[in-house]
Amino acid sequence: MTSFIIKAHENRPLHPQWSADPSCIFCAIIRGDAPAHKLYETDKVIAILDILPLRPGHALVIPKVHIPRVSELPDEFAAECGMAVSRVARAIASAVGNTGLNVVCNQEYAQAVNHVHYHIIPAPRPGESEDAERSDHVTRTLTQKEMHQLEFESRGSLEDESAKRLVDSIRARL
Repeated sequence: MTSFIIKAHENRPLHPQWSADPSCIFCAIIRGDAPAHKLYETDKVIAILDILPLRPGHALVIPKVHIPRVSELPDEFAAECGMAVSRVARAIASAVGNTGLNVVCNQEYAQAVNHVHYHIIPAPRPGESEDAERSDHVTRTLTQKEMHQLEFESRGSLEDESAKRLVDSIRARL
């Protein structure tokens, strides 16, 4: 019954609000105006290493359309993101020798860049100790600002040499 409505929207141009945002760092990376350690790219998505990784191999899969909420992402970009997440996740798991991964996409809450993106984060390996200062035990309710601060403080900077080795290792598996 509504198939004629769906057909009318296939292959239509994207709404102007969904074009690149000049102030968005991901849009700048997609345009080639900002540096990034690229892992994978198609006409609809790009995958890069996170510059503040939680662990080595932490990557981002980003649609090449400026949409702030995953719930508003057009189907063709959502499908391409899903394929890229799966493909890049396999390569990361193989490159870092760890099949444990977290895949996360935040919408508004904890979203540092207002552009849809999926995190692929290698999990801690069994037997490896995380930072001794960190704890998952919370004795009181944290504010949103406190939660963001704790997450930010737990990140380290991505060094160029480490990034180059990771990019080479992950790309070899794509």
